[in-house]
Amino acid sequence: MNEYECWFQTRRLDTVIGKQVFSIFAEGGNEISLQAACELRRGFVRALGFSPAVFFTGAPGLPGTGRVLLGTTGYLQNTFNQSLPPIKPEGFIIRYKKDETIIAGADSAGTLYGVFRFLSLLVQDKLHDGFELSEAPAARIRMIDHWDDTAGTVTRGYAGRSIFWDNGRLSYDPGRIRDYARLLASIGINRITLNNVNVDAAGIRLYSEEGLTELVKVAAILRPFGIRLFLSVNFASPMYLGGLDTADPKEPAVLAWWKNRAALVYKYIPDCAGFLVKADSEGEPGPFMYGRN
Repeated sequence: MNEYECWFQTRRLDTVIGKQVFSIFAEGGNEISLQAACELRRGFVRALGFSPAVFFTGAPGLPGTGRVLLGTTGYLQNTFNQSLPPIKPEGFIIRYKKDETIIAGADSAGTLYGVFRFLSLLVQDKLHDGFELSEAPAARIRMIDHWDDTAGTVTRGYAGRSIFWDNGRLSYDPGRIRDYARLLASIGINRITLNNVNVDAAGIRLYSEEGLTELVKVAAILRPFGIRLFLSVNFASPMYLGGLDTADPKEPAVLAWWKNRAALVYKYIPDCAGFLVKADSEGEPGPFMYGRN
């Protein structure tokens, strides 16, 4: 067992559900939906020691034969004629009966969160015939802000070195990042930023064209788990990276530089969640330096 598997460690259970689930009928369509089906099957293998068949064809199977119906509420309503209540964005509903289980999300992310919640209930032996649960996030953005230094150290970190950075460059084990994304998604985290808010020269290069070609690979690992990237950016980037003599946010050249730089970021990472800026702090430029609020 890897040390960082946390609650995903193998735990063999001898429960009645293990004798009832024979197949999973899942919504495909996008990589988050596919990941949800993958996680559900992995969970059954981990907890119950068997791998049920997974079908993405929309074939309904036979009711009452231990099937699991997995997907968004709209998909399950249209494909399996299920009656499901409205759910808030990224929320889910779980219904468990001895002959049929429903895990329905308001959207693909909600479906994934529903799978993780179902597996948590399973390993705690809290499922029973007629069980029903509905949940939805209270906050739209649920974010981990990594204060990882590009050198590989972690500001005020006491658990080792960065899993993203080393010696001024992105340096990581893709499998480990995937496992980390799985853990974050299992508790509903949907945004992260990889670099310290005190953005040094190496951090500024992260949103250069060279840096973005590497960053896009990290974004691709996180995306199936419903996690989108924020970038910590230096307020003075138009000077440090763009060669301008000012970072005044009302200067036309500065405005144009940021507009072009944002377009470049979104060219590489279309679902980039946004930018995190620490300004007018520790001697770094910010709007106050230019008399702006």
